Amino acid sequence: MYDGSGWPASQADVAINADTIAAVGALGADQGRIEIDAGGLAVAPGFINMLSWATESLIADGRSQSDIRQGVTLEVFGEGVSLGPLTPEMKQLHRERQGDITYDITWTTLDEGLRALVDRGISPNVASFVGATTLREHTVGHADRRPTPEELETMRALLRQAMEDGALGVGSSLIYAPACYADTDELVALAEVAAEFGGMHISHIRNEGTHLLEAIDELLDIARRSGAPAEIWHLKAAGPANWHKLDAALERVEAARAEGLRITADMYTYSASASGLDATMPGWVQEGGHRAWVARLQDSSIRARLRHELARAAAEQQNEFLGAQKILLTGFRNDA
Repeated sequence: MYDGSGWPASQADVAINADTIAAVGALGADQGRIEIDAGGLAVAPGFINMLSWATESLIADGRSQSDIRQGVTLEVFGEGVSLGPLTPEMKQLHRERQGDITYDITWTTLDEGLRALVDRGISPNVASFVGATTLREHTVGHADRRPTPEELETMRALLRQAMEDGALGVGSSLIYAPACYADTDELVALAEVAAEFGGMHISHIRNEGTHLLEAIDELLDIARRSGAPAEIWHLKAAGPANWHKLDAALERVEAARAEGLRITADMYTYSASASGLDATMPGWVQEGGHRAWVARLQDSSIRARLRHELARAAAEQQNEFLGAQKILLTGFRNDA
């Protein structure tokens, strides 16, 4: 048995009463209504998927077979976007952008969205951060500008309500539009609210390549100024030209922890990543939302500018195209 502590495995019996682990140890004299012989097998607590995009797949099939059969019992959502809070306009846009899985959006708040998911009947437990992108889209839309003081207070109020409902904190994903339009001060203001409730700021940091170390410094600055614990989602040095930076990145995290900041990181265990075309495109071409982005791409001069930018290490935003060793195109949709 592996208990999750990091200590070597030990032989033990595990007693479960309903949804509670009732006892662990030498329980040979006790009998359960159902007995499972796990001799020769490894037994461990359920695994946590710290960055889950299973919201739509659980709507389609709540059994969660792909993750449950790998031992995942908790799905954590909220990488930049979350099930709420939503405006009527956001609901309409989400309906328009649905792919093979279509569904009605009957909820408005994050709490209502999670409850709607559970009410459908699902195998895993679920939890969520509030998406900083969702808060920005709710209040500022897809404009590349700072929120006004009033808009920022609205974002903080929406976050505060979600935290009261049980959210884990605020999640940012800063290589995507419109998230990349948020500056450090905006993220500090949101993380402060999460900290009021003991929540954390968890982030797909602003750059995982050319400016990896600067992006980690920004995360640490947000933690230092807001008082919120911080976690780096899928810590990596993206692209061979940046692999040598990983030691320095880890040193920055360890130094911050020694300083007293509560900084953690998670990592996936495979050597490829997957994302949408928007992860490759700079923020300026996506301002105004998906329709505006598509319209701009009809302009040959804009496509020429993009070709130029994608061929160099842009200073202001991560360049997923430049850092890739190999790109495999896997998903297309054209209803026509």
